[in-house]
Amino acid sequence: MGTSYRSADPVRTYRTYKTVWSFCAALCFTLSAVYYVREAGLSPLQLVLVGTTLELACFLFEIPTGIVADLYSRRLSVVIGVALIGCGFLLQGLSPTFVAILGAQVLWGVGYTFTSGADQAWLADEIGADQVAAVLVRTQQFGLGGTILGTVSAGALGLLDLSLPIKLSGVGMIVLAVLLGMFMREVNFQRTPVGERETFKHMADTFKHGLAVARKRPVVRTLVLISLIAGLSSEAFDRLWQVKILSFEFPTVFGTSDPALWFTMLGLVGTLLTLISSLILHKLSPERLTATHPNGVLALLALLQVVGVLAFALLGNLWLALAAMWLRSIADALSWPIESAWLNRNVESRSRATVISFVSQANAIGQVAGGPPLGALAGRAGLRTALVASGLLLAPIPALYARLRTPARV
Repeated sequence: MGTSYRSADPVRTYRTYKTVWSFCAALCFTLSAVYYVREAGLSPLQLVLVGTTLELACFLFEIPTGIVADLYSRRLSVVIGVALIGCGFLLQGLSPTFVAILGAQVLWGVGYTFTSGADQAWLADEIGADQVAAVLVRTQQFGLGGTILGTVSAGALGLLDLSLPIKLSGVGMIVLAVLLGMFMREVNFQRTPVGERETFKHMADTFKHGLAVARKRPVVRTLVLISLIAGLSSEAFDRLWQVKILSFEFPTVFGTSDPALWFTMLGLVGTLLTLISSLILHKLSPERLTATHPNGVLALLALLQVVGVLAFALLGNLWLALAAMWLRSIADALSWPIESAWLNRNVESRSRATVISFVSQANAIGQVAGGPPLGALAGRAGLRTALVASGLLLAPIPALYARLRTPARV
C-alpha cells in the first residue's frame, strides 16, 4: 500500500512542496522580528544570538545530514527535515521566551540541513540532472506566489495576535511532512543494502568523494568560495536592514503607521517585484536561465547585489533605500535557481547531496564568522559603516563568476 501512495509525479510533488514551504516560511518570518521584540522582549544582543544559534546549527549538521541523504534515503531526509522545521516554528510561537526561541532555532536549523541538498538531489535523480534547471526556475515562481499569499496572511493574522501566524506556520510544515511521507516517491535512488552497510566507512567514503569533487572541479570550487563570501556579508545585512528601515518615519496608511503593517507591505512588494522580474527574465531570455555555463548572467546579478547593498547603506531617503534593498533581493532571488542547476550539472548522483551541502555549509561558516564582527562594527562605527562593509565584502563575487571559463568538458 505504501508504494501505491508514493506515485505522485516528482515535478508536481517538488513544486507543491516548495510552494507550501514558501507559504509557511512567509507566514512565520514576515513579522518574526516584530514578535521577537514586542512579545518576547529580546534585546539587540539576544537577537544576534538567535541568528548565530541558527547558523551554528546549520554549520554543524549540514554535512552529516547530507551524507545521510546520499546513503539512506533522500525522501526520508526531506520528510524528517520538514517535520523538524515545523516543530521549531511551533515552539517559538507557543513560547515567547529567549530560551524557547533559541531551542526553536536549533530545531529548524537542523531540520533545514536535512532538506538542504537532499530535495534538489532527489529531484535530479527522479527527472534527470539535465531537466532540473527549467523545473527550478518555474518552481521558484510558484514559490514566490506562496510567499505572497503567506505574507498577506501573516499581516492579517498578526493584527489579531503576533504569535498566531508563527504557530500556524509550524502546523502547516508538520502537515506538509506527513503528506510528503505519503506521496513523495523515490524510485531512482539506490540505497546501500543492509548487509553491506558499514556505516562509518560509507560515511567517510562519501564525505571524501564529495570533498574531492569540490576541490578538483573549478565550478564547484568557485561556488563554494562564493557561498562563503556571500555568507560573510549576508548575516549582518539580514539583521541590520530592519534596524535602518525602522529608523525612518513611516507614513500613515489605513489610519496607522504600525511597523507590523509596514513590514507586511514591504515584504509583499519585494516578493511581487521578484516574481515579476523572474517572469520577465524567463520570457525574454530563457536560454540564459538554463545555460550550461551561465557565468555571465550570474556575474551581472552579483554586481547588482553589490550595488543594491551599497546604495541601501548610503541613501538617507526611505523610498530610495527600499528600492536599493529590493534590487539586492531581486538579484539574489533570480541567481539562486540558475546557480543551483549549474552546481547539480557538475556533480554525480553518488555525492550530489553531499556536495550541495558543502556549498550550504560554506555559507553558514561565512555567516557565523561575519555576523558578529559586522554587528560589533555597527555598535562602534555606526549602522551605515557596517552596511557599507557588508556591501564591500560582496565585491569579489562578480569577478569570481566572470573568471570561470566555459570548460571543454563538463
